[in-house]
Amino acid sequence: MQRLGKNHGGYQGETIDLSSVLRDLRATAGQHGWQCDDLPVSPGLTLTAFTRAAASRTPRPAPRIYLSAGIHGDEPAGPLALRQLLLENHWPADVDVCLLPCLNPTGFPLNRRENAEGRDLNRDYRHFECAEVRAHVTWLERQPQFEITFCLHEDWEAHGFYLYELNPDRQPSPAAAIIAAVAEVCPIDPSSVIEDRPAQGGIINPHLDPASRPQWPEAFWLLQNRTRLSYTLEAPSDFPLPTRVAALVTAVRAGLNAIAGR
Repeated sequence: MQRLGKNHGGYQGETIDLSSVLRDLRATAGQHGWQCDDLPVSPGLTLTAFTRAAASRTPRPAPRIYLSAGIHGDEPAGPLALRQLLLENHWPADVDVCLLPCLNPTGFPLNRRENAEGRDLNRDYRHFECAEVRAHVTWLERQPQFEITFCLHEDWEAHGFYLYELNPDRQPSPAAAIIAAVAEVCPIDPSSVIEDRPAQGGIINPHLDPASRPQWPEAFWLLQNRTRLSYTLEAPSDFPLPTRVAALVTAVRAGLNAIAGR
C-alpha cells in the first residue's frame, strides 16, 4: 500500500461532518446502554463523555479503560474509529470504559489542528489556558484511576502507523501485540527516528520526565494523574481514510484484548 501523496505542508485529505458523527455516537451509545455526560466548555459548546460499566463483575474491581480522540481538528480517523467501536459493541465484558470522541469540536469545521482560537489543545495540559482543556480535566479529576489509556491521533507526515508508549513501571506491554495486529490492515512506519525521537518497529518510548517539558500533551497529564500505562496511537493520514480508521480500531481492540487477558 502506497501513500497518496496528498499532504504537502499539512493535512490535505478527507474531512468529516463532525455534527453527524457526534449524533451517530450519541444515538449508538444510547442504544447500547452507555451513560452520556456533557462537559460544558462555554455557552453553546460542550464536550461529550460516554461511559460503560463492565457487563460482568468479578471479586476484584473491573479494570477501567480510557479512550479519547479528536483533539486535533485535522485528524478525522479518531472520531470515526470510536464511532465504529461503539457500533460494533464488542467490548471485553469485565472492563469499564470511558470514551471521549472529540476534544476539539471547533477545530474540525476548520480542518485544522488547532481550535477556533488557534490553540493546540494537546500542548495545554500543564497550564490549562484553553476552556476545552479545563472542562476535560475537571471531568477527569472526578474519575478513578484507569488501567490503561488510549489517545487516538493521526500524523500527516508518517510513513505508516506508529505509537508512543508511556510505561514507567515497566508493566507487561501490549505495544508489540498492537503493532502486529495493525500490520495486518495498515503499513507500520519503519523509521528509526519518528518525530525526532528514536523508534523501533513503530514503537516510541519517549523521555518520561514531564517536569522538563514546558507544554504537556493529554497523555502526560493522564500519566501523572490517572494512569501508569498510556498509549498514543498515530495513524498515517496520507493513506486512505478507511485504512486509518481500520488501523486505530485494530490497535484499540488489540490493546483491550491484552489488558482483558491479564
